[in-house]
Amino acid sequence: MEAEKQYEAVLQDCIRQYGANHGLSRVNNVRLKVFEEFEEFFAKNAKAEAAAVMSSGYLAGIAASQWLFPKADTFWAAPDTHPAILPLGLQVDTQANFLTWKKKCLEQSEVLSPRKILILGNAVDPLRAEVHEYAWVKELAKKHEVTLLLDESHAFGVLGKTLFGTYADQQHSQINLVVSGSLGKGLAMPAGIILGKREVIEGIKSQSIFTGASPGSPANLQAFLETQDIYRAQSQTIRDYAGIFSQETKGLSTLIGSPNFPVFILKDPSWSKNLEKMGFITSSFSYPTPESPTISRIVLSAFHSLWDLVALNEALHYLSSKP
Repeated sequence: MEAEKQYEAVLQDCIRQYGANHGLSRVNNVRLKVFEEFEEFFAKNAKAEAAAVMSSGYLAGIAASQWLFPKADTFWAAPDTHPAILPLGLQVDTQANFLTWKKKCLEQSEVLSPRKILILGNAVDPLRAEVHEYAWVKELAKKHEVTLLLDESHAFGVLGKTLFGTYADQQHSQINLVVSGSLGKGLAMPAGIILGKREVIEGIKSQSIFTGASPGSPANLQAFLETQDIYRAQSQTIRDYAGIFSQETKGLSTLIGSPNFPVFILKDPSWSKNLEKMGFITSSFSYPTPESPTISRIVLSAFHSLWDLVALNEALHYLSSKP
């Protein structure tokens, strides 16, 4: 977004109007209407009843989890669940398989008596380039009272039918769906958001973690409201790029990816150094700890050009042809 001159001009005007920072809490007697306008706009377009905007996706995740966790009898967290929505002290097996975990959840739900179950997960695993589906949670809801808390940090602007993530696709009448996440990834805003039913959002907003915290940048929120046409165009560009790049590299056994997500995994981490020598910077680091295996990824953005994709595709095919 920052590479778009029209967006940059609008953002500069908004900064002149609101300043570079807003340090007052949301319950201060001096209030800016842009926060409520942004929440109503985002919730409406995401097909949620209400929204809460905060200064970061991590804080939003903590606020959502902090409200929901005490109300559950049982909780199950997917192996790639973002730490932001994990209750303090809860550890997950980051090397486990999502499908195996899903099967275990379904099996456990069969033997348990009816209870309140909180399910935690990611809409997408950006480190493995896996888009998850949660339609199976409806089976659990036939017997149990289910709340599904999803982190959508890497979904906003990329997944779903619009800019606003997958809330509309994931919701079901029998499931209490809550979505939280960063707006600083695909949507380029220093803020985070929570989406859900009105009573849930009101509960989350009643906590000190919301009332006592400074909100996100009002200038960026206002710029988002004023530049929807640019955001939609950039979102379509990145979706097109993911499809094109997936098609052009589908014959490479060294690459894992999907036409639906602009992240592609390099099976051999050493390729990152080879690509860097050829002029391409990839994402390559050990996760979740410094001792963990290195995860190397190609991350596409709307800032790139088609010529960038062509050059990268040629570099990958060249490396794959070497003995």
